[in-house]
Amino acid sequence: MTTAVQTASSDPTQAIYAALNVSRDKSASNEVSSQDRFLKLLVTQLKNQDPLNPMDNAQMTSQLAQISTVDGIEKLNATLQMLVAGNNENQALQVASLVGHGVLVPGYGLALSGGGGIGGIELAEPADRVTVVIKDASGIAVKTLELGGLDAGSRAFAWDGTTDSGAQAADGVYSIAVSAQRGEAKVNATTLELGIVSSVARTGQSVSLNVGTLGTFRMSDVREIL
Repeated sequence: MTTAVQTASSDPTQAIYAALNVSRDKSASNEVSSQDRFLKLLVTQLKNQDPLNPMDNAQMTSQLAQISTVDGIEKLNATLQMLVAGNNENQALQVASLVGHGVLVPGYGLALSGGGGIGGIELAEPADRVTVVIKDASGIAVKTLELGGLDAGSRAFAWDGTTDSGAQAADGVYSIAVSAQRGEAKVNATTLELGIVSSVARTGQSVSLNVGTLGTFRMSDVREIL
């Protein structure tokens, strides 16, 4: 009788590891699910348990609950992957519709053409006074625009091409600088540049915009679509 007990319970750890290894081999070759591996492990544990100290009902219930949890997580991950893939496809279609449209992206340039140009600014918080200075290629200020008080966020502004002296500036690329204040405090402000989306590129799960000579930008870089 004693011999039979020793045979049934002799080195159960090796039997459990062996079952896990077999399950892993099947997973690699036949894509066995996690649920199948758990069931294989549970059955092996039951076969090799100590007859004098068997697994109680609470332990078995816990094992089965783990099987159900892992299976549910796998299904949830599969669903999330499908949602992410679908969202990427929708984003690609939406971004493709921007080809040929003007967008405001981070930058400090302003192109003057035909006596007019458009630039942009972004404020981190509301400001009582916002000033934009337009400079030529030599860094000399040619025009100062007082935009007054503005709310937080991004917006475009137009320049009619006239300088502070009243003369008409030559067409070309200028640079802009912005300063903003609320009371005596300085407000964080950045400049935006207008560009035309020429094409859309997709790399893996990300989508980028080719904005002419301005370069490549992510969709999250676009502050406004004109």
